[in-house]
Amino acid sequence: MKPAELYILNQPEPYRSILLHLQAVIELTLPEIKLQFKYKIPFYYYNGKPFVYLNATHKRGYVDVAFMKGYQLKLHQDCLDGESRTLVKSLHFSSLETIDNEVLIDLLKEQVRLY
Repeated sequence: MKPAELYILNQPEPYRSILLHLQAVIELTLPEIKLQFKYKIPFYYYNGKPFVYLNATHKRGYVDVAFMKGYQLKLHQDCLDGESRTLVKSLHFSSLETIDNEVLIDLLKEQVRLY
């Protein structure tokens, strides 16, 4: 099994369920995307370039879905958090119920157009 998949499967609940759901949505939306394990977290690459990473943030109690070109995105800015970062903006999910698939898919598709 690949390190990124082990990272996801080794997470305690609810992080594991959230990560598995996000993985499925991302890979169904962008079948050409490649999951790698970089910086000790699951990191998706699109056309060989960093695209989105997933990070279970236990201290804060959520899974972070970080878009590498987050500040260039126009859609759903009210849902994205920049956390004093200069390039990356992210969605935070603390449970499966908080995941809005439509927002996630919109942002994934918008970011693809920037690559």
